[in-house]
Amino acid sequence: MVRSRRAKPEEIDLAIVGPGRLGQALGRLLAQRGLRIRFVGARRLSAARRAVRFIGAGKPVVLTNPALAAARVILITTSDAAIEPVARSLAGLARDWHGRVVLHTSGALSSAVLDPLKERGAAVGSLHPFQTIPSPTAGVRNLLGCFWGIEGDAAALRMARRLIGTLAGHSFRLRPERKILYHAAAFLACPTVVTLMEHSAKLLRRSGVPAKLVRPMLAPFVRETAQNFAELGARQALTGPAVRGDWMTVRQHLAALHWASPQVISVYQALVRQMLRIAGRRPPRGLLG
Repeated sequence: MVRSRRAKPEEIDLAIVGPGRLGQALGRLLAQRGLRIRFVGARRLSAARRAVRFIGAGKPVVLTNPALAAARVILITTSDAAIEPVARSLAGLARDWHGRVVLHTSGALSSAVLDPLKERGAAVGSLHPFQTIPSPTAGVRNLLGCFWGIEGDAAALRMARRLIGTLAGHSFRLRPERKILYHAAAFLACPTVVTLMEHSAKLLRRSGVPAKLVRPMLAPFVRETAQNFAELGARQALTGPAVRGDWMTVRQHLAALHWASPQVISVYQALVRQMLRIAGRRPPRGLLG
């Protein structure tokens, strides 16, 4: 079994399996903080070598290399669809996995997907950063101090918290059977916001705002909105004509969208309906379809 005594950073040796954007960022940050990245495993040796160059540590290996089973901690940072087959493949590398911890980084799947390793004695769990990782470099910047959802076996949770603590992060327990709701929440707050910002950018350009100013304008605007939400809550942070009951302006918005961006009208109407529920207001009959 994994010992529960507090270990020094150098006592933890890790393997990163499936080194995409998150895996590379995690590997680099942990290596910089004194943890030993022993192996970096990928389906193709060339991909493992590229990841090692970014991480700055680790021996590149393919996923079928039995040496992976020698690492005390294995972080599976593959796509969600690859986690189960990777777990089965790893389980076949050694008969006895006692004393090892295997963690995956999916925000949607529970640690049950690692059952092939658990059945051979490994402690299994998951840790997922509530953060956007558009590139390995951005991950190195964004992962420090962020929030992480964790679940799994007791020994796996201890290790997850230790790794998160190394990154000055904050952990919270997730209910495995409802983890998909957590992931859906992350989806609603991140890529959907980017999508809305892109539609906003198009309208700004059509209104005459110079293209080079659009993203620099939107970034602080959205940051301040997020800060207002954090400090005040949704109801107080809401602004705009719908919240004020300025229905003439809402009608003008809809009329302008009909000729400028008709594909956005249904999105606009749906968002305003939800906005008004939060604000405790009702729109005039027929305004929102």
